Amino acid sequence: MYDKPMLGLGQAQDAIAAILAEANKEPDRPLAIAVVDDTGSMISYGRMDRCREVPKRMAIRKAYTCALSGQDSKDYAERLAGQGRTVAEMGDPMLAAVQGGVVILHPSSGSIMGGIGVSGLAAQEDEDLAKVGLKAMKL
Repeated sequence: MYDKPMLGLGQAQDAIAAILAEANKEPDRPLAIAVVDDTGSMISYGRMDRCREVPKRMAIRKAYTCALSGQDSKDYAERLAGQGRTVAEMGDPMLAAVQGGVVILHPSSGSIMGGIGVSGLAAQEDEDLAKVGLKAMKL
């Protein structure tokens, strides 16, 4: 028998609420947020009004990438670049080698619990907001 830590809907919603609280300080800069479990399946999603279509899709892809790769999306992109590879070679169109996603790890075991993806702002801002969400999960 296995004992696997899992994210709950409440934790995902706490992360989204924290990110939106910060992002709404500048409401004219809309973004999208996705929280997925360790398989890349959606737990929760949120977006600001007037968020364009590309950020909506990229938030999901960033979160998915973190969950499946087990690392932040920026680190995943750097790893691929260091190997002289592209994300297209991985054979999964949902993977995204761009900054703005953070992996969610179990605090004691280090096992992958999921990912948070933010998209719509500059890459570093997306990542910083994803970390705000991670902190709000209180893991």
